[in-house]
Amino acid sequence: MKPSIHPSAAVPRQWRRIAGRMVVVLACAAVLAGCSTIRGWFGGDEEKKAAKRASEPAELVDFTPSASVTRIWSASVGKGEDRLGVRQAPAIADGRVYAAAVDGGVRALDLQTGAVLWHYRSDLRLSGGPGAGDGLVVVGGLKGEVVALDAATGAERWQAQVPNEVIAPPVIGQGLVFVRSNDGRVSAFDAEDGQRRWFWTKELPSLTVRGNDAPVLGPGLMFVGNDDGTVAAVSLADGRELWDLPVAQPDGRTELDRMADVDGTPVLDGTVLYASSYKQSTVAIDAPSGRPIWASDRGGPGRPGLAIDRVLVSDRNGSVWALDRSSGGAVWEQPGLARRNLSGVAVHGDYVVVGDFEGYLHWLRLDNGEFAARQRAGRAAIKGAPVVADGILVVQNIKGDLTAWRVQ
Repeated sequence: MKPSIHPSAAVPRQWRRIAGRMVVVLACAAVLAGCSTIRGWFGGDEEKKAAKRASEPAELVDFTPSASVTRIWSASVGKGEDRLGVRQAPAIADGRVYAAAVDGGVRALDLQTGAVLWHYRSDLRLSGGPGAGDGLVVVGGLKGEVVALDAATGAERWQAQVPNEVIAPPVIGQGLVFVRSNDGRVSAFDAEDGQRRWFWTKELPSLTVRGNDAPVLGPGLMFVGNDDGTVAAVSLADGRELWDLPVAQPDGRTELDRMADVDGTPVLDGTVLYASSYKQSTVAIDAPSGRPIWASDRGGPGRPGLAIDRVLVSDRNGSVWALDRSSGGAVWEQPGLARRNLSGVAVHGDYVVVGDFEGYLHWLRLDNGEFAARQRAGRAAIKGAPVVADGILVVQNIKGDLTAWRVQ
């Protein structure tokens, strides 16, 4: 009987040594190939760093100021909004600044000096407002409370209730107080006694940008920017909707892509209404008829500002744009504040002003958009648009601090 032979025993010893060496060579080649792959994995570090840098806020660059800006006073009005995202801002009327805090009530201050004229103390978490006009100061709360105060003394005149939180300043005019709540409703109250006269509502999209702003009043009409990207005209007499026009189309593959909120108060000048959308669109509309005049693909979530011949907007990417008022064409762009979470804009003399997430205020020249001045209004973010009256700019940061500025 022949002995059994293992297959490897049939292979000559030298061939087995050669095969073993080949296995080692192939294994090394595989390791080297793997090393190349690993280098590919970690070789993207610089690309990742570059991508990270591209997503970070733009660094502020030095420049030679061409305007002289002076802080004339500062004050605290209580605990601010912090991370609520309600974009609190002061109201100015008849030489007074009215400001509310989430925790701290409402204060009236002298516009020229910052001296406190009265203080309405409240345990309510006051988030929306204030609005001021016709002898009233009105503010809303996080639980839908509405409080009307005497503008001269701060004495409470009446209280009312709406179904949802109020994060927009109420509007006062033509014998009514208009309160926008965060459920898409605008309620009209009698300015004398707070009785509700009517309400108008707009259905909300499933996903919206946090925040909304006040309506703007015209003769017999109220104009409201909506979370679905439209502007509506509503009769002041009975709350009946007269027209509805898109500022931006809520298109895209996802709910995030489709967000087109008109979150800044539209601006009415004569018979022309200007509105801007989070989806980077701005329109001019003939207000009485709702007929579009022009549309631009530059825009943003904050309030637009108006100068003599141009419309000013800050977009969600951090660029500030000047648009021609007659055509909507871009006059200039200032991209130097990219990703700095800009506030809405204000026009301050020959300059446009925006605030940013680090508490800086930036003055840009109206004629060409160049940086003219920069000042810091504390170290907290500025989310509400600055307000200008009698040549003085007043701004409130998210900690509840007010500062007032003059520009030469």
